[in-house]
Amino acid sequence: MADFKNLQLTYHCDKDYPARMFRISSLTRVIDGTLYDELEHPFSTEKNDAGEYISLAKRRPSAKTRLCRTVVNDSVSLLFSEGHFPAVECVDEETRDTLTKIIKETKLNQVMIDAATRGAVGSVFVLMRILDNRVFFDVMPTTLLTPLWKANAPDTLESMTERYKVKGELLIASGYTIPDADKTKEFWFQRVWDENAENWFLPQPLEEAKKGLKPVLDPNRSTNHGLGFVPGVWVRNLPGGDAIDGEPTFSVEAIDVQIEADYLLSQGGRGLKYSADPTLHIKEPAFGDQKEVVRGAANAIITSSEGDAKLLEINGTAAAAVLDWVKGLRELALEGMGGNRSNADKLAAAQSGRAMELMNQTLIWLADKLRISYGEGALLSLLNMVVAASSKFALVDKKGNKFGALSNEDLSLRWPQWYAPTYADKQTQAETLDALRLAGLLSQETAVKSLASGYDISDTADEIRQIEKEGPPPNAQPVNDPAKQPLSNSDD
Repeated sequence: MADFKNLQLTYHCDKDYPARMFRISSLTRVIDGTLYDELEHPFSTEKNDAGEYISLAKRRPSAKTRLCRTVVNDSVSLLFSEGHFPAVECVDEETRDTLTKIIKETKLNQVMIDAATRGAVGSVFVLMRILDNRVFFDVMPTTLLTPLWKANAPDTLESMTERYKVKGELLIASGYTIPDADKTKEFWFQRVWDENAENWFLPQPLEEAKKGLKPVLDPNRSTNHGLGFVPGVWVRNLPGGDAIDGEPTFSVEAIDVQIEADYLLSQGGRGLKYSADPTLHIKEPAFGDQKEVVRGAANAIITSSEGDAKLLEINGTAAAAVLDWVKGLRELALEGMGGNRSNADKLAAAQSGRAMELMNQTLIWLADKLRISYGEGALLSLLNMVVAASSKFALVDKKGNKFGALSNEDLSLRWPQWYAPTYADKQTQAETLDALRLAGLLSQETAVKSLASGYDISDTADEIRQIEKEGPPPNAQPVNDPAKQPLSNSDD
């Protein structure tokens, strides 16, 4: 059977692009499900038109497990889904409220889900744009992008270049003036983001690029943003890799296991189909006259004493063995990638949040590492960019209302719990927080913040003000009443 290395031999590799482009595009196929698209024959086709046998490695599997995509989806869901998206913390309340509103208006949680999914191959670029004083975010795959870092600040982008080939007819459809004789020719399209502008260049014929000629700036499409920084964040997925791309969420070994499972399941399905429609084998002489054999329960096959007829059937235990082997491969792949290995069929009752964490500990470890790259790295950087842009542009919302100047003093993220607590968890948590607060070991603000995610409290400061306004309810008793506690030795 094929493995990922052999499958990559079927992919087109353009030597004009950087080597990383082929690697990233190959890994992207694993995510979007086009891993086998270059194989010509479907799995059910056993022979070609010339009657030659087609090996399994040259056929597209009929059953696909998508193990790698499953791990990516699970980890991203723990990272940026509606119940896991972090809240903004800032000293300035107006800044916090404004950023929270911008996050909702720009659907930044959806943008970050898209970014973490696309970036699972190693890297992704999130572009920020200010159009008519409104903030927008775009997720760009890094296959055709090349970053350049500052020499004296290797964590800061100096420029970002997008460069790819395009046909002349597509350029004409985009509004470019291309001679009719060059419609079928290929051109280099290029644009560069730097600290002050988004520079577009006129399409350059491949022949000119090979001669070393530089592309000509297109002043009509170029724009100056004047932000003083490249308006975007380059995200390296996981620690490792190189200076440009991090480690993918899934390894090459996991891809090979997925391919093995796909072919095994396809072969198992093929065997079941053969069992449902077995092949008839007749040992001659079957009958004396030359009659056509018609198979079916209503037709008897008459053989002579020297003849015989049998149905070639596949034992049903073979299908069960295939499924057991695929389950073993799945466990092996999930263990290597840090995926969710829990079985919902074995959950007899609702589990506490802590129990769910222990059950999915490896998946949480994976999502915890992704929080560093996409949360503390990418998301926080984007919010800081919005704050910086507010000093250059009068930012407004969809209705045209102005936001005003923002402050990034002590700007941070507050992450919710991995799993929603049960009522028993909430009771235990309330008793613990109440005891700590009464003992003077915890402030009311910290207590409210720790409860915010479980009770959908978006603004802890407003919640505290509301608590102080309402005051304690009549005859209120603390959850953990010290009067009901046994005396310590010092009080005896």
